[in-house]
Amino acid sequence: MSGEARTHGSPQRGGGDRRDAQGRERGAARARGAGQRSESAPSQRAKVTDPARNVAFDVLQEVASSDAYANLVLPPLLRARGIRGRDAAFATELAYGTLRLRGRYDAIVSRCVDRPLDQVDPNVLDLLRLGAHQLLGMRVAQHAAVSETVGLARARAGAGSAQFVNAVLRKISRSTLEEWLEVISADAPDDVTRLAITQSHPVWIARAMREALVGTGRSADDLAELLEADNTAPRVTLVARPGLVSRERLAGEVTHDVRGDATTDPGRWAPTALVLSGSDPAAIPAVRHGAAGVQDEGSQLVTLAFAAAPTLPAAHSTPTAGALSDRAANPDERWLDLCAGPGGKAALLASLAGEQGARIVANEVAPHRARLVEQALAAVPADAVERVQVGDGRQVGVEEPGAYDRVLVDAPCTGLGALRRRPESRWRRTPGDIATLTTLQRELLGSALDAVRPGGVVGYVTCSPHLAETQLVVKDVLAGRDDVEVLDAAAAVRQVAGDDIPLADRTDVQLWPHVHGTDAMHLTLLRRRA
Repeated sequence: MSGEARTHGSPQRGGGDRRDAQGRERGAARARGAGQRSESAPSQRAKVTDPARNVAFDVLQEVASSDAYANLVLPPLLRARGIRGRDAAFATELAYGTLRLRGRYDAIVSRCVDRPLDQVDPNVLDLLRLGAHQLLGMRVAQHAAVSETVGLARARAGAGSAQFVNAVLRKISRSTLEEWLEVISADAPDDVTRLAITQSHPVWIARAMREALVGTGRSADDLAELLEADNTAPRVTLVARPGLVSRERLAGEVTHDVRGDATTDPGRWAPTALVLSGSDPAAIPAVRHGAAGVQDEGSQLVTLAFAAAPTLPAAHSTPTAGALSDRAANPDERWLDLCAGPGGKAALLASLAGEQGARIVANEVAPHRARLVEQALAAVPADAVERVQVGDGRQVGVEEPGAYDRVLVDAPCTGLGALRRRPESRWRRTPGDIATLTTLQRELLGSALDAVRPGGVVGYVTCSPHLAETQLVVKDVLAGRDDVEVLDAAAAVRQVAGDDIPLADRTDVQLWPHVHGTDAMHLTLLRRRA
């Protein structure tokens, strides 16, 4: 490492202890107890730091310290501090972009410091990541990216740390992003590792994505485009819940938003989807009242396809043509959302049920998530909701065997299909999570198949393309049963989205961000044999 980084903020070898009780670096004067600032100085400096950058830093701190999700932390912070408009957009991109590209920036920072990153104070490392994103990932002038981040470091981490941040960011700024990508990928042993480093994914996730692409009928060459799509911020998508608000009326409400700069576009695949730009969804009346909500188009599409899959009569004998249309012979009026929290799919299902004269039971194991389901269902007609219950979905098949015409299993999963939407999740998941989750997924799917009547339909959904969570779970469950048939989920999706939607030649469906512009949702449809 060059002498420059040591000069600007690195610990001096043999120079005594220059870290405070929290392990943060101190300047030489502060280390020996001299030159202490007045009590008012930190607050005065904090006032002149940029509010948007302060918020972004606070989001990173909260995500790291409490395992919070950025999409739940940032909006209330922006509201509490009165940050709106362009400043709010800047803070959002800075926080989310830094979280998404953390792996890339860590690889770059590691080549600009003289110690392993785990020996850099975590707060200072977050500041370096924020600065790197401004320099390499945003349209921020170089001098502003450095000076504003150094100012933030001085206010939040101290003068010594600010010197260190200044030195490292200046070194980063000497090369372009393309040059840095070449440097950090030079020693990669293979193409998947190279893409993982440059596209900021853990290597194990990049390998799992490649396997999922191949295993669902796509080319391994899609991997670069998929990982890049994971790093592209998704546009907000609204769902117009049938029977509560039309997509056209919802678009009209958005157009008359008081901000005056909101625009909408119809979704590509789901007739309920409306893509939003330039407006806070919470400001839209239909969203506030529950007639509409924020929901990824892929989530809408698999829910609509599940509701469209045909049930069969429960009777074992072959019915007459007239009996096929007889509701008493082929009931489709009691639906179950087995893992309903936080309620987006449940609300869409309930609105569909209300239109069709059916009713839904929403089951959720966590009480606080069950309350979110109740809130999501607030606008749905009361006769379309039988109840929201707190219970273990693994037990429903035992407690209510054959009691439902349809059961949706939106299974807890790694969430690898929503990495663009939850940027911090890629750094939290480990390969060890797969075994725990797939055990739960198999148990939930088995319970759903027991809870549905003969002739009824089960939809198995995950927001993950990982083959262990999708195809292998279904294969394992079906290996122990002879009373289940696999339905053509691709046909059900085309019935909703139209024949133009690009799907592999398979009965199950895997959506992809780089192909469909949605989260990577998986859908398998099953039916109990009548």
